[in-house]
Amino acid sequence: MRKIIDLPALPDDGRLYRDGALGMVESLLPNPWKSCHAPDLLELPGGDLLCCWFAGSWEGNADVSIAVSRLPAGAAEWEEPVIVSDDPTRSEQNPSLFLNPDNGDVWLMYTAQKTPPPDLPKGVSMQGTAEIRRKISHDGGRSWDATETVFDRPGSFCRQKIQVLSSGRWVFSGFLCSMDNTRNGSDRSIVQISDDHGATWRMVEIPASAGRVHGNILELSPGHLVCLLRSRFADHIYRAESFDEGETWSIPEPTGLRNNNASISAIKLHSGALAIIYNDVAFCDKPGETLWPDQRCPVAIAISEDGGRTWPWRRIVEHGEGFIGPWNDVNNGRYEYPILMQSADGHLHAAYAWGRRTRIKYLCVDEAWVRGAKLCKGSEDDGVHFCLR
Repeated sequence: MRKIIDLPALPDDGRLYRDGALGMVESLLPNPWKSCHAPDLLELPGGDLLCCWFAGSWEGNADVSIAVSRLPAGAAEWEEPVIVSDDPTRSEQNPSLFLNPDNGDVWLMYTAQKTPPPDLPKGVSMQGTAEIRRKISHDGGRSWDATETVFDRPGSFCRQKIQVLSSGRWVFSGFLCSMDNTRNGSDRSIVQISDDHGATWRMVEIPASAGRVHGNILELSPGHLVCLLRSRFADHIYRAESFDEGETWSIPEPTGLRNNNASISAIKLHSGALAIIYNDVAFCDKPGETLWPDQRCPVAIAISEDGGRTWPWRRIVEHGEGFIGPWNDVNNGRYEYPILMQSADGHLHAAYAWGRRTRIKYLCVDEAWVRGAKLCKGSEDDGVHFCLR
């Protein structure tokens, strides 16, 4: 009888561990709640990292609130998370953390929706009742002011944090949800614009964006913006452009990246390239009916050097249980709603809901790790067709 030695699993103790085989640092954050979902990350000026997410019994229930954990600068263990939102009557979801460049305050933006009545018709989402709220911290996320409602229009939803453009304009990507039976297929993307540092906002809509949501806005050059979008039709990640600081937008067009109707996160790197983290799986080739596949695995990071038109460099960061067949990949757990952030030292930090929302997983790599050391022959001269084998 062979003596087999079991490799240890990643503990859920919040400590940082190095995966020697893959060359990444990873951690499972402490989570005392039944479910956790939709994390965001923020680096503070002193080097601390904050991670927030929504936690409770399950998405949509009244006991779902916003949790925050901290990884102190130089530390190797995440602190125990604490609940910071305070409405026991609504489901508080989709938090994002924004560092106000004017005064160093941390803004926590999140949605708050009513809970479903017993007679809610099939296919109708309570996201149509949501509003967007804000809490502000003056001490790096250790304490928070009273909750304020910033966008009270029913159906207001968000995912990406506020972005500050080179001109000083603030843009906040969002989407509007309706109380209809399209299973969120009628959601349409909007951009909130502020020219007075968040004191007032005005809304513009991305045209023909029904079913393309969770927009990630990035500034390619002064005034030239790109928005990458999730698809409710589980086909592709979409891309729209603006050449006037977000005042007007092109109709979203599909990219070569797949999407499974799950959240994405994109950033502009220090190098000038774009990076995106997403589930590299899709379920159709073009828009049709709204699809909600259970498959949310694997998680991958991709890099683009042409403003998000093509994404030649891609690497998987989460394989799940390893099933890849079109019929049996449903055996993977769900690894979903990833967020990506680059710290001042150049490292890429990511977090996502892990193992069907039982934990939040954090990992750290760098741009070179995603790119790898080699390229296929001919790729240097072909920015569109990266590799013709």
